[in-house]
Amino acid sequence: MKIQFLGAVRTVTGSMHLLTVNGSRILLDCGLFQGRRQESFERNRNLPFNASTIDTLILSHAHIDHSGNIPSLVKNGFVGNIYATPASRDLCSAMLCDAGHIQEEDARYVNKGRSKQGLPPVEPLYTVEDAIESLKSFISVGYDRPLLVAPGVTLTFRDAGHILGSAITVLDIEENGTRRRLAFSGDLGRKGMPILRDPVLVEDLDYLIIESTYGDRMHAPIETTDKELRDVVVDTYSAGGKVIVPAFSVGRTQELVYALHRLTENRDLPELPIFVDSPLSVNVTEIFRLHPECFDRELNQFMASGDHRDPFGFNRLSYIRTVEASKELNFIREPAVIISASGMCEAGRILHHLKNNIEDPRNTVLIVGWQAPYTLGRRLVERQPVVKIFGEEYSLRAKVKTINGFSAHADREELVDYVRQVEASRLKAIFVVHGEEASSLVLAEGLRGLGASRTILPSLGEEFEI
Repeated sequence: MKIQFLGAVRTVTGSMHLLTVNGSRILLDCGLFQGRRQESFERNRNLPFNASTIDTLILSHAHIDHSGNIPSLVKNGFVGNIYATPASRDLCSAMLCDAGHIQEEDARYVNKGRSKQGLPPVEPLYTVEDAIESLKSFISVGYDRPLLVAPGVTLTFRDAGHILGSAITVLDIEENGTRRRLAFSGDLGRKGMPILRDPVLVEDLDYLIIESTYGDRMHAPIETTDKELRDVVVDTYSAGGKVIVPAFSVGRTQELVYALHRLTENRDLPELPIFVDSPLSVNVTEIFRLHPECFDRELNQFMASGDHRDPFGFNRLSYIRTVEASKELNFIREPAVIISASGMCEAGRILHHLKNNIEDPRNTVLIVGWQAPYTLGRRLVERQPVVKIFGEEYSLRAKVKTINGFSAHADREELVDYVRQVEASRLKAIFVVHGEEASSLVLAEGLRGLGASRTILPSLGEEFEI
C-alpha cells in the first residue's frame, strides 16, 4: 500500500492524498488550492495525475479547499464513485455550482483585459454545468455505515465535528493477508462547540493522517466567544458604525447567526438590524435545516423548546438574496451587522461591503476564521494600512477585530489530546498535513512525545509505502 501527498502539505489549502492499494487508486479529497494567483491558477488547472486512472474519490467534507476541484476531476476523465456523507453531498450541490459561477465570472473579467491587449481568452477552470455533471458521481454514505468501496477496502465515516457532514475517513484495508486500519481526520472539530456533535474517537488505528491548521496555537475558551462578539457589536454600535463580518458560507455563518440569536434572546445586544448577504449562505442555511442528524443535543433541545424555534432565524435577522437588495445595504446609515462571503475576502459580496466601509473609523471588520497567506483577509488581519479591492487602493481606517473562538478547527492541545486518546503508541505512523509549515512542525514535535513510532511531515508529492 502506498500513499502520496498531493496537496495541503506544509500549507492549508488544496487537500488531496492518493492511496494505492490492491491495484486501486483511491483519492482522499480533491480541493482547490488557494494562495498566490498564478500558483493557484497553475496547480488547480494541472491535476498531478491522469484523472481517468483514479478509481474512487472519498470526500471528508464540503469546504472548497477539500471539494472544490471535483468538477475538474470529472471533467478530465474521472468516472468512479464519489463517496460523501448525505450532508456533504447536499452542501456540494450548492457550493460547487457557486464555485463554477465564480470561475465563469472570473474568466469573463480577465478576458475583458486580455481582449484589450489582443490576447486569446482564457477558459474558466470549470463551469456551473461541469459542477452539475460532477454531482451525478456522488454516493451518500451515512455515519457509522461500513461500505466496501474498493477490493479489500471498507470505508466508514465517523463524525469529525468540523462542519455539517464533516467526516473522519476510516479505511479498513486487507492486502496480501495483512489487515490495517487507516484514518484521515479531514478537518477535525472541537469539543463543546454549538450546533454540531463532538469529534468521534477512532480506535485501533495503525496509521493516521491528521490536520494541523492550528497545530501551534491555542483558541480562547469557547465560553468567552459570545462575550467577545457582544463587546464588538456593542462598541461599534456606540460609535455609530457597522460590523462587517467576512464569514465562510458553510459553518461559520450559521454559528454566528446562532450566537447572535442567543445574545438577542438574552437581551445582550442593542436594537440593530443583522443581515446575511450571500446567496450561497442562504442556500447553505436551508441545507442545515435538513440535517438535524448532525446537530448536538443542545441545538436539538433549543429547537424543541418554545414554538419550534429556528436557530438560524429571528426577528432582527434578514437574509439577502438579490443583487438589488445587497446594494441597498450601502445606503444604511445607522449601525448594523453585515455577514457576507467569502470568508477570506477573495470574492463575492464581502468585497463591496469592505470597499464601502473600511475607510470609516466608526466601523469594525470582524475576522472570525483563519485567513490564508496572500489573501485580502490576511492583509486585513495584518492591518496593512492600504489594501487593494477590485484593483483600487483603500486606506484601512476601520478597526479590525479577531475572534478565534469561532474556529471549527481543533487547536494544538485538542489535536494532541485526540491523538493521545487513539493510543498513539500503537500507531505505526502519523502523517501531519493541512497546516502552514510552522504550525505542522510544532504539532509534529508535540505528537512525537506521545510514543508513535514515526511522525512524518510530508513534502508535496512525496510518497510512502506503508
